[in-house]
Amino acid sequence: MLAALPAGIAAAAPNTGTAPNADITGQLARYMIAARENALPPTVLAAGKQRILDTFAAMLSGCRLKPGLLAVEYVRGLGGAPQASVIGADFRTTEINAAFANGMCAHAAETDDFEPVTKAHPGCSTIPSALAVAEKEGRSGQEFIRAVALGYDLGCRLLMALGPDLVRGTHRAAEGTSSTFCALGAAASLARLDETGMRYAISYSAQQVSGLWSWVKDKDHIEKAFDFGGMGARNGVTAVTLVQAGVTGVFDVLDGTHNLFIALSTDPKPQEMLKGLGSHFYVTDSAIKKFAVGYPIQAPLDAFLTLRKQYNLTPGNVRSIIVKLPPDTIGIVGDSAMTDVNCAHIIAIALLKGTVSFADSNDVALMRDPQILQQRAKVTVTADQALADPAAPRGAIVEVTLTNGQQVSHHTKFPPGTKENPLSTAEINEKARGLIAPVLGAEKTERLIAQINNLENLRDIRELRPLITA
Repeated sequence: MLAALPAGIAAAAPNTGTAPNADITGQLARYMIAARENALPPTVLAAGKQRILDTFAAMLSGCRLKPGLLAVEYVRGLGGAPQASVIGADFRTTEINAAFANGMCAHAAETDDFEPVTKAHPGCSTIPSALAVAEKEGRSGQEFIRAVALGYDLGCRLLMALGPDLVRGTHRAAEGTSSTFCALGAAASLARLDETGMRYAISYSAQQVSGLWSWVKDKDHIEKAFDFGGMGARNGVTAVTLVQAGVTGVFDVLDGTHNLFIALSTDPKPQEMLKGLGSHFYVTDSAIKKFAVGYPIQAPLDAFLTLRKQYNLTPGNVRSIIVKLPPDTIGIVGDSAMTDVNCAHIIAIALLKGTVSFADSNDVALMRDPQILQQRAKVTVTADQALADPAAPRGAIVEVTLTNGQQVSHHTKFPPGTKENPLSTAEINEKARGLIAPVLGAEKTERLIAQINNLENLRDIRELRPLITA
């Protein structure tokens, strides 16, 4: 019986879906090396610059909010070698600390991008880690963009290999699970690791993959910023710097015994880590938010504002509003204590003011404002199974009943900023301008936007330092 035990365990082990000797880890490591030299297609290059600008805007606006302020003061207290900039601050710190603080800033509010299929938020961990390592190593803008594209690919593909719904089904956060690999891809590229180094960095990142869906109970958007941005950015840069320091590790963490996929998924598809590498770039798939609110609120807010403009809706002529959302979003935005993640609250602001500004969506006092509460009482947020559409996973329907009995509705299938309904470069510039100018001032803001729009020609990413620090 004892002799038969290992065979019995092996027979009962989950099927990894990996062919013998597939060496997923090695194939991925070799692609990561090649990707830092390969020119990106023009559309991917443009998409990368748009996401970089969008995330810089998120970091700079977030550095003045509570999660960002706390993170900046935390790393200030840690000290460390002045290797990389802390956004909006007057000091530099280690690349690990800078990546952490800037990642917290990047998701201090709901302005960063979102990948609708995987539910990842790739920008808020990829770009802070890329910035930290690029500064420390003195890398060019071209290298920076390529590293960012690789980070998006690794983080989103990890979720595809694990199964995004399976991840959430085990109470894990898709966002936190992906964030370490997003940061790994960017940091490892800019550190120019060899194949063995890439394998070890993948392994040390795999050991750190974490994130629980318990973030939905966060009331202050601080632990959420840690889960989505700061934690992953820190983890990915930590893995890479460990390898640079000479550590050794496991060579085949994506393939061997007790590998990452069978540890974290009941139905893993490891080949998804490699599928489409070099031809399908996830940086073109992520959605850039038009509004500074949680992603599941993008579609209902767009739908409501469309109706408000079309029918001249006002607090005086609206009796009730029904917001229909995909069922998996109700636990996120149905009744959140976070101002920018509460759908009914955001719709009430939109009804009263005709728009939802960054300041309004982050104003805690508005959650207690009598005028807002009066309008919020008109809003019902409900799940609609018909909206659980894999082809349009974040659509929404808004139905409004007017005081005269008239009923009007609008279905936003693809929110503004998705690949099906993209924002133009001019619109992204304008969004960034509105978020950055209150922090940097108009002149610096215009220079930063111009630099990032021309990032592929920047000789050294450290040239951005005067534009992003106090």
